[in-house]
Amino acid sequence: MTAQDLWTRATDHLKTVMHPDTFARWIGVIQPVALKDGQLLLDVDNDFYQDWLEENYLTVIQQALQSVQPEKVGIQFRVNPRSAAPDTQPEPAEPVKSRALRDRFARRSATETPLNVKFTFDEFIVGPSNSFAHAASLAVAQAPARAYNPLFIYGGTGLGKTHLMQAIGHHVQKTTRATISYVSSEALMNEYIEALTKRTIAQFRKKYRGVDLLLIDDIHFLANKNQLQEEFFHTFNALYDAHKQIVMTSDRPAREIAGLEQRLVSRFEWGLVTELESPDLETRIAILRYKQAQARTTLPDEILNFLAENIHSNIRALEGALVRTISFTSLTGQPLTMEKLRYLLRDTLEKERHVDLTFDGIQRAVAEHYDVRLADMSSKHRQRAVALPRQVAMFLCRRLTSASLPDIANAFSKTHATVLHAYKSIESRMDVDVRLRGQVSSITQKLGKTLG
Repeated sequence: MTAQDLWTRATDHLKTVMHPDTFARWIGVIQPVALKDGQLLLDVDNDFYQDWLEENYLTVIQQALQSVQPEKVGIQFRVNPRSAAPDTQPEPAEPVKSRALRDRFARRSATETPLNVKFTFDEFIVGPSNSFAHAASLAVAQAPARAYNPLFIYGGTGLGKTHLMQAIGHHVQKTTRATISYVSSEALMNEYIEALTKRTIAQFRKKYRGVDLLLIDDIHFLANKNQLQEEFFHTFNALYDAHKQIVMTSDRPAREIAGLEQRLVSRFEWGLVTELESPDLETRIAILRYKQAQARTTLPDEILNFLAENIHSNIRALEGALVRTISFTSLTGQPLTMEKLRYLLRDTLEKERHVDLTFDGIQRAVAEHYDVRLADMSSKHRQRAVALPRQVAMFLCRRLTSASLPDIANAFSKTHATVLHAYKSIESRMDVDVRLRGQVSSITQKLGKTLG
């Protein structure tokens, strides 16, 4: 039985158990490619389809295959956009030699760089919160080791650090023959421990010191791991001296990673340090519109605006909410009212309302707004340039968290009476000082909260 025969029989079964609109939108777009070694290869147009089918319809499809084929058949989805026009002339056949070289290079790249196929520059939505980091990443991708070396990208969870880092890898992989290595700091540590155990440290060093582009994710994981920091210090120096590109991501600036050696901090700041912030409302709406276009569906602006306004902790949560919304309309065929939407996303919305703010996060946001050092939040300086931001930070810690006065006081190295005075002072001044009220409101919005 061919792949087409098997798929035709399976889809005939699926048509009897699925709503016609649902079948047409999600199953009808799948193209069978090959049936080999008990695996059915299926093509879809983009990664949005792949993710959604794997998460929502994989079991249904497997059951359909089992109903028409006694032997168990595995399923593998592949992203392969269909050609724009059926009458397009085929390209000339590639010479055997160059094709062999290309395939060998592709195999080498695939084993050394496990990059996510979705994380490309084309798939990254640019907005005010990430435009600088995007521009810096693109510059590095276009001129490795000549633009900014190293490139240090930091920001909160789900804001796109790994996406940008891997986008650099994809671009370099497509445009050059450079050797690329992508690894998380945790995986690096596990490899290092294994190399020590098996006495293969020479091979470990050769692997990472011989690449043209080293992508290290979650570099903050090196904190307090002194032996690994020593090893990475020499690896960094070897790559930098050889004019090889280094890109790192972290959840905070290098100088704020407790337990990181100062010599590493200084090296991480040799090149360019750039931050990813939470996307603003317009960027969140743009992301939703792009993703719904990938899914070949159109939701009312009212629904997109609701999602963008209420889900702002990170992009992953936003995309997840969109998938659930599209799933509901496809599976049920019912009109989606705002009441149904709130019920459908009740868990996500509840989590968004209770996203925990840390003292450190509030202090950092205030320090950045007023252009003061984070260390000034707990210093003894009383100059107005420092005192006002510190009082604003205390006010926001009191207003936006459920922490006690003593806990807040400890975070600022002050007494609880000082915190209470700061809170009352800022609260009263905001009633008459429009400028201050605007500053506090701006910081609060950046934190993804409202004062109420």
